[in-house]
Amino acid sequence: MTEFANWIAGRPVPARTGLALDKFDPATGEPMARFPDSDATDIQDAVAAALRAQPAWAATPAVQRGRALREVAEAMRAERRRIAEMVHHETGKSLKDALGETDGACDLAHFYAGEGQRLFGRTITSGSPGRYPSTWRRPVGVAGLIIAANTPVANVAWKIFPAMICGNAAILKASEDAPGTASLVAEVAHSAGLPPGVLNVVHGTGIGAGRPLVAHPEVGVVSFTGSSAVGKEIAGVCAQRLAKVSLELGGKNPFVVCDDADLDLAVQWALLSAFSNAGQRCASGSRIIVFAGVYEAFRERFVEKARALKVGTADTDDLGPVINARQLSNMESAVKGAAGRGAKVLCGGARLNRPGYFMAPTVVEGLNAADDLSTCELFGPIANLYSVDGYEEALALANASPYGLTACIHTRSLDRAMDFSMRVRAGMVVVNGGTFGSEPHMPFGGVGLSGNGTREPGTEAIDIYTDLKNVVLNVGGPA
Repeated sequence: MTEFANWIAGRPVPARTGLALDKFDPATGEPMARFPDSDATDIQDAVAAALRAQPAWAATPAVQRGRALREVAEAMRAERRRIAEMVHHETGKSLKDALGETDGACDLAHFYAGEGQRLFGRTITSGSPGRYPSTWRRPVGVAGLIIAANTPVANVAWKIFPAMICGNAAILKASEDAPGTASLVAEVAHSAGLPPGVLNVVHGTGIGAGRPLVAHPEVGVVSFTGSSAVGKEIAGVCAQRLAKVSLELGGKNPFVVCDDADLDLAVQWALLSAFSNAGQRCASGSRIIVFAGVYEAFRERFVEKARALKVGTADTDDLGPVINARQLSNMESAVKGAAGRGAKVLCGGARLNRPGYFMAPTVVEGLNAADDLSTCELFGPIANLYSVDGYEEALALANASPYGLTACIHTRSLDRAMDFSMRVRAGMVVVNGGTFGSEPHMPFGGVGLSGNGTREPGTEAIDIYTDLKNVVLNVGGPA
């Protein structure tokens, strides 16, 4: 059993309670590690460490902060195999996929290190002579960051690097399902010379550690990636104390296939959108909406290829397990309930008969647009098929969701592609691809239950972690 620790003020420490929680291997269901069961006292220690470190870090010129973070990025690159192996073991995804995720995290770290040279304000014209206004970016102070486990090293990088480049000290509440990845990144960052207290990692449950982090009066900005239900709770707590908050929440994303689409390409991207990473993407394409004229042909190809997907943890496998037993049980219950209401399960529908948390790739048809399986994010390898009579019905069904994260359309028509991109209710739209594919310089986020309008990563994340100060210089006396 591996033992992980909190990282506070630049060193590993246990929870003050002395208590620990078990992390289970999703590929076997067996305990694989223990991590601190932290509470409000550990959060207070982390906040105190962040408050001590933040003034000096903020006073460091942004270009020099960027150099320091570049050293961290290079250290992560040097340790990419070790980090990827941690991701592989904690999530059950293949080592190949874990290496790809780790490289993406390093790319994102480099991107934000470069933003130290570009923390732009602007000059503004005035209606009065001799008056020269400008805006300056200032750090918020202490950033409370809470992440999910679906892409653990990417999620860590997504939060900590934009927060730190802006001059904030960060407190990361790691996911209970991927504690080792967060601890390892903290270890690597400090080995690269990051000042103690600039990055703190606290483990524990959402209730025990997450709640006091969100509620702490000295935490000036909270950034959360996770479920919409928890996001609503966090938004309420932050509103009570007028703290800044960024919410990147769930999705039930539409994947539209028109009658003029390249069906082979559409099937390929639909499979990746629905089943890669075991469907554990907020950007997963879980609602596949197909024109009636090509529905039968698409369904036949899609279901055939879904049945042929290889499930396991090897590089030759297409998808791995889901992250924990509770999630797997919820998926099985949801599919069973939909079948009881008249939906047809075309393949999968249940866990595989093996140790671990493996859900068979599942395809369901015959769902009502208002059915729970159509409207609730399951975060697993489950895709719903819908047949529609034409474009307007497809667009209406795509928008018939409380979420609005990503959307995709497959068509050869430029008119359809442009109209869909304008009218679909989503923060991101892809034409002739998948529902996922964000890069470090691209803004990511949604509307409705998918978020509160903020965007991370990209330069847009800088707005989350800085406050604008308007500075006016008056030159000369009265005319």
